[in-house]
Amino acid sequence: MSIEPPADAADLDAIKGLFLEYADSLGFSLAYQDFTSELANFPGKYAPPGGALLLARVDGEAAGAVALRQLESEICEMKRLYVRPAYRGTRTTDGQSIGRALAYGIIEQARVLGYRRLRLDTIAGKMAAAVRLYRSMGFVDIPPYYPSPIPDTAYMELVL
Repeated sequence: MSIEPPADAADLDAIKGLFLEYADSLGFSLAYQDFTSELANFPGKYAPPGGALLLARVDGEAAGAVALRQLESEICEMKRLYVRPAYRGTRTTDGQSIGRALAYGIIEQARVLGYRRLRLDTIAGKMAAAVRLYRSMGFVDIPPYYPSPIPDTAYMELVL
């Protein structure tokens, strides 16, 4: 298993495909986040110098991805953490889940880019496992930093 930034256009296409799967899995539209424009301009806000992308591969197959974008000069946001269902039980060589390894990887990218705080939003009810993961990594609940039409949106932050 490997977790690395995209190396070429094929990797970017794989990440884009994973983000589409992620959106389809939610059961609601991401139109309020302008998801269609995000994909049309991909990698867009996730490109350097303020952004980052990571792709997880298992035996050469795209298994998961995560993105990072700048919100303010010292604040960034983790977006679209997704692991394909077939790989959710897969562990890294040090025993981490792919989701945890991707999250730790993007946290490291945020630090390298000089950010002081990493924010995220998630759906507390539908993504309870994600909320547990984030809390176990030190994320804490914060007030909303943007409006969401989804009633149980949880906003979290990690001081880097």
